[in-house]
Amino acid sequence: MSISEHEFGGVSTNLKLSVVEKYLKAFTKALKPHFRELWYIDAFAGTGERTEKHDAHDGTLFDPATQERIERHRGSAKIAIDVEPKFDRLVFIERNSKHCAALELLRSANSDRNIEIKRGDAQTELRTLLEGRCWNTTRAVLFLDPYGMSVSWDTLEAIGKTQAIDVWYLVSLSGLFRQASRNWKTVDEDKRAAITKMLGTDAWENEWYERAGANDLFGEVDEQHQRIADVNKIERFVKKRLETIFTKVLSPLRLKNERGAPMFSLFFAISNPDIKAIGLATRIANHILTIGRSSQIRPR
Repeated sequence: MSISEHEFGGVSTNLKLSVVEKYLKAFTKALKPHFRELWYIDAFAGTGERTEKHDAHDGTLFDPATQERIERHRGSAKIAIDVEPKFDRLVFIERNSKHCAALELLRSANSDRNIEIKRGDAQTELRTLLEGRCWNTTRAVLFLDPYGMSVSWDTLEAIGKTQAIDVWYLVSLSGLFRQASRNWKTVDEDKRAAITKMLGTDAWENEWYERAGANDLFGEVDEQHQRIADVNKIERFVKKRLETIFTKVLSPLRLKNERGAPMFSLFFAISNPDIKAIGLATRIANHILTIGRSSQIRPR
């Protein structure tokens, strides 16, 4: 197996990366004349390539047999390198040593570009990169595509404080839904801590759960604490929380699995408080998100 092989994703992954790529192209085109440096930051960079495995299938009366095959697609890092006009600096953060080795090959193949690879914890490296930096002549796009619910609230706060970064943030709806079990009794301390760390508040407990009592056979009240929040309410809560640290947060693109179940929400958040900058980024991103949503609509 090649060190660049990183097997994940499917149709929703293609859509997610397509949305981000469209924005990167528009971002560099619009801002290149106005800033000395434009950066792309990928906090969970992977290998720069993703592979999709398709299993072999026996033939049927209507369809021929197919052999196992591997499809190779550009990952987010390679997409960012290919963007025209070019980014002045690209920062790839990755913890996995094999993935970093693949990124090094990618950097070698693009030796004329200013590419920095940081091996380590994504959030630690990201905060180190951001803190204490003057952003007056620099603007950036950050892609946050974490493993599960690993991005903590203080990391998002650090991003917002730069007032110079547009963020594409993939939120695991399925992860939040699993951790916030329907029955409160099964939401143990670790699950509560994980959700609170991600959202920066424990207010979700009262918003997502409701106490209800009913008389049992002996006339005693059997009080239960049940989740009343569905996926829509959880998604709205996440948006409301992001709006406390970013100047503008757009309605997300919801990504589904092959069975149509909601898995992720791709949020776009703007940290720049300038009204013109907000307007420009909003127009571009809203247009791209609208196209993304329409592509998911299946004809009946």
